Amino acid sequence: MRGKNYVDSAKEIDRDKKYDIEEAVSLVKKSAKAKFDETVELHIRTGCDGRHAEQQIRGAVVLPNGTGKDVKVLVFAKGPKADEAEAAGADYVGAEDLVTKITSENWFDYDVVIATPDMMGVVGKLGRVFGPKGLMPNPKAGTVTMDITKAVEEAKAGKIEYRLDKANIIHVPVGKASFSEEALVQNYNALLEAINKAKPASLKGTYLKTITLTSTMGPGVKVKGEKVETE
Repeated sequence: MRGKNYVDSAKEIDRDKKYDIEEAVSLVKKSAKAKFDETVELHIRTGCDGRHAEQQIRGAVVLPNGTGKDVKVLVFAKGPKADEAEAAGADYVGAEDLVTKITSENWFDYDVVIATPDMMGVVGKLGRVFGPKGLMPNPKAGTVTMDITKAVEEAKAGKIEYRLDKANIIHVPVGKASFSEEALVQNYNALLEAINKAKPASLKGTYLKTITLTSTMGPGVKVKGEKVETE
C-alpha cells in the first residue's frame, strides 16, 4: 500500500513521459511531502555489463552545491599524515586501533573512509565489512591518496561516489528537497557530465537507458536523456 501523499503526487506525474530536467526537479520537489527533508536521488539504468571489468563504472564528483548532509569522515593515516587529516577537519583519525574499534564494536558512525596508500594493508582487513557498505577506500574515487587535505575537504564539501550496482544501475544523491531548483539542476548536470565521461570505450549500444529522479518517499520522474547521451 502506498501512502496518500505518494498517491496524490503520482497523479501529477505522467509515468510514460520523459521530462526536461528543470521540470523534473520541480515535480520532485512538489512530491517531497514527508515531515523530514527528503533526499533527491538519481537512478540511472545503464547498458553496461558490470561482469566485464572494462565496463565497470566507478568514480566521484564534487557536487557544486553539496549534498545537504553533514558528512563524517574517517581517515586511516599515521604520523604527519594523521596530523594533516586532523587539521583538514577529519572527524576520526587512526590506524590499527580503528580496525579493532570497528570489528569489536560494529562501529559505523561515519560516511566516508579515506586512507593513505601505505595504510591499505591495514584497511584491507575490513574489506568484508566495508565492501557491502560501499565504504572501502578506492584510488578511482580519490579516497586512497597522499593528498589527505584535499580528500577530506572534498568529502566535507559534498563529494559523492558513483558506481554500478549488481543490476548495472547507478544510484546517487543529488541534494535535498529543500534545495532551490537551480541548485538541484546544477548538481544533476555535474553528475551527468562526470558519468558521461566515464562511459566505457568498449560499450556498444545505449549507455544511459533510463534516467529517473525521485525524492526519498516520492514517485519517480523520468528525465530526458537527449542532452546527456553520448555518441
